[in-house]
Amino acid sequence: MKNTVKIATLGALGALATLLAACNTVDGVGKDVEAGGEVIQDTAQDVEEDIND
Repeated sequence: MKNTVKIATLGALGALATLLAACNTVDGVGKDVEAGGEVIQDTAQDVEEDIND
């Protein structure tokens, strides 16, 4: 069980490091998060329209 926690922690830290390296700045992270949110919102609206049709 301890190894699972260590692996999960290392994976999370690796993902965070990759995200921060790709964005370079806090502003870049904010833009990436905003863009991701917009994609989710657009997809949800498309699904809602499909359900209502």
